Amino acid sequence: MPQWHFLNFLADHARQYPTFQLWMDAEVTDLIENSGQVVGARVKTKDGPCDVMSDLLVGADGRTSVVRERAGLDIEVLGAPMDVMWFRVSRRSDDPSQALGRFVGGKVMVMLNRDEYWQCGYVIAKGTLDHVKVRGIEAFRHDLQTIAPFLADRTNEVRDWDDIRLLTVRVDRLRKWYRGGLLCIGDAAHAMSPLGGVGINLAIQDAVATANILAEPLLKKTLTENDLAKVQRRRMFPTRLTQAAQVFMQDYVLSPILGSNEPDSVPFVLRLFKWFPVLRRIPARLIGIGVRPEHIRVMKDEG
Repeated sequence: MPQWHFLNFLADHARQYPTFQLWMDAEVTDLIENSGQVVGARVKTKDGPCDVMSDLLVGADGRTSVVRERAGLDIEVLGAPMDVMWFRVSRRSDDPSQALGRFVGGKVMVMLNRDEYWQCGYVIAKGTLDHVKVRGIEAFRHDLQTIAPFLADRTNEVRDWDDIRLLTVRVDRLRKWYRGGLLCIGDAAHAMSPLGGVGINLAIQDAVATANILAEPLLKKTLTENDLAKVQRRRMFPTRLTQAAQVFMQDYVLSPILGSNEPDSVPFVLRLFKWFPVLRRIPARLIGIGVRPEHIRVMKDEG
């Protein structure tokens, strides 16, 4: 399910709850603090600025999180040797059902089946976007045809560089995910590489763990930083392990491919998956299920 469809799904179901509110076109610009405690957020809306007060502010605003930046939380940077150029190309009924990763002659492209179109991610070495642009849009289209020949008559759908969005890849995590009155989760707490598309998985698992651990102290008005620390302790292990796997794949799979001029260069790690098919279950489980799946716990009604 594409992420925007999933968000609409969540919003539709959440509207069943009488206290749920969703503000669209609203942007957090700063935190509101009182004696070092976060007590709310300043928000820019289409109707003007306003203050939103909170018992707990959850920063789930992604890898460029304003919340974590304003909170001054310390970040541990793990690095990433690549960036990704995202764009769309129409899909036809006789196309492969799922292309996923394609590796051809030092070039890498990920293709996600979105029914009516392909969501494509063309991987480049970090900081080389200007070099790609200097070669020209026609050369870029030729590269796409080399990687995915079945798209040959559709690459002109990428009309110019405005049809391409650059994802600046980063892999990092907060050393401490919380302050009094504030908790960061998802990419705001741990920016993931796009490898495997697991960032959304971990973000949802973070949210479920947060609800399981904090619902009771929030309802009882007894929330402390120790409760927030429990969320980080619960989610830090899967975060560390997943990021370690991503960094390994970056260093030993993607970097060798991007640095190779060999037409059929396949890293040793990928050859192992071909020679020993049972090994394919490891990344499949890591991507599909995760290291520590979370399940919603329903609180008992004490009334």
